[in-house]
This record gives sequence, C-alpha cells and structure tokens, in this order.
Amino acid sequence: MAQSDTILDLKNVSKTFYPGSINQVEALKDINLTVKRGEFITLVGGNGAGKSTLLNAISGYFFPDSGSISINGYEITFLKEERRAPYISRVFQDPKMGTAPRMTVLENLSLAYRRGERRGLRLGSSPDEREFYHQQLQTLGLGLEKRMDAEIGLLSGGQRQSIALLMATLKRPDILLLDEHTAALDPKTAKLVLELTDHKVKEMDLTSIMITHNLQDALTYGNRMLVLHHGQIVKDYSQEEKNQLTTESLFSELQSLAMSDTLI
Repeated sequence: MAQSDTILDLKNVSKTFYPGSINQVEALKDINLTVKRGEFITLVGGNGAGKSTLLNAISGYFFPDSGSISINGYEITFLKEERRAPYISRVFQDPKMGTAPRMTVLENLSLAYRRGERRGLRLGSSPDEREFYHQQLQTLGLGLEKRMDAEIGLLSGGQRQSIALLMATLKRPDILLLDEHTAALDPKTAKLVLELTDHKVKEMDLTSIMITHNLQDALTYGNRMLVLHHGQIVKDYSQEEKNQLTTESLFSELQSLAMSDTLI
C-alpha cells in the first residue's frame, strides 16, 4: 500500500440490525471518521453506543448497509475479513480470542507473523525465527521467553493478552483495533497490559483505536478521544481538549447523554 497521511477513512457508514422488525437497531448512523497516521484514539460511550459495532465494521466482521471504508486510500468496504488481515490487527476483550490454546507460544507467534501470507505446516521451526520470537517476548518483561514451548492455553489471562498484543504488532498493521482488551483482567494486570500497549503504540508509532469503559484510561492514553451515542460520534476531542477534561466531567457528559434518552 502507498503511504498516506490518512490511514482510515469512513464516509457515511450506517448499519441496521434486524431491519423492519420490532428488534430493529440502528447500530451505526452515517459515521464519518478520518484517522490520521499515528493517532491513538480512545473510544467511549454507554452500552449499545456502537463502539464494538464500529470496530466490527472496520475489521470486516460484517459489511455496512451504506457508506464506504478505506484504509490508506484503498477501499475495503466489501473486502472479506480475512482479506483485511494484512492491514488490520485486533485484540479482543476475551484473552481466549486471538490465540490458539492448544498451540505453543512459539507456534502462535509464528502464525501471527505469517498473517496474510500462504502458510506451510511447520511454524517457527528455524533457529533464526525462534531467536526473533525470543527477543520479542523479552520486550514484554514477563519472562515469557522461557515458556516458548508451553501451550498458550496454560498461561494466565494477562500473559495471554500480552502475547495477543505482541502477535497483533509483530508485523506492523496499518491500524490496530483494541476492543476492551483489558476489561476481563484484574486491575493490576489490566494496568500492566495497558502500559505495554502504550509502549508498543509509541515505540512503533502505530495508528490505533481503543475501546474502554474506564474513563481514566480514556483520558490517560491516546491523543484523541471519541464519544459515541446511539451509533453516532457526538464528541471528538483532540489531545489538547482531552487534557482539559477530568474523569468527573467526562462522566457527567456521558450521564447527560443517558439522561437525554429518558426525556425522549
């Protein structure tokens, strides 16, 4: 892909689930979003705001009903999810997702490194490749380089999520999607994984979108913040504007949005 200042561009993207039924939900409503290279966006909003739906549309989990999605100038609106793998990496909330539990740490890393390529049956078998993964695991500071031959399903949730983050960034993606990737972890482990995330994003100058329900994390991390409500982007804060916010003021804003629903 050719280099461009704009990494991700969504134009008038809409998605309705169960159209025409009593369960109809307008999950995304004419979303317009331009993401520049190096932006680390935190995404907040109440339940049902459309946060994960937005990431699903970007990743290709489903196609939008209308609108267009482009990555680095290349339209991917109707490109299948697996065809987007060379451009998009995603870390999910559940540590069990994104890793193969019966495969070793080494095999998982090798699989991730071959993302978007034709793969043979043997994974991570060369000495040079093994040394590369050993060095990458060392950067996590968790001693996991000593457990390269252990099944990944035997590791703790925090260890698996740290490896999932490493897997997502072994080959530099055009955009990294973080779907509440610390929500299932205990506070201490969540902080560790968030710090690893922040380090990776800054070190590699990655373009990232991170969903979080933790308002302090939304303000602490990233250089831009979006607020979603009923499938629409209702606020778009720059780094400077984020710096003026407190968790209390952000909570009050989200509460006001929720209260406005009761008045309709």
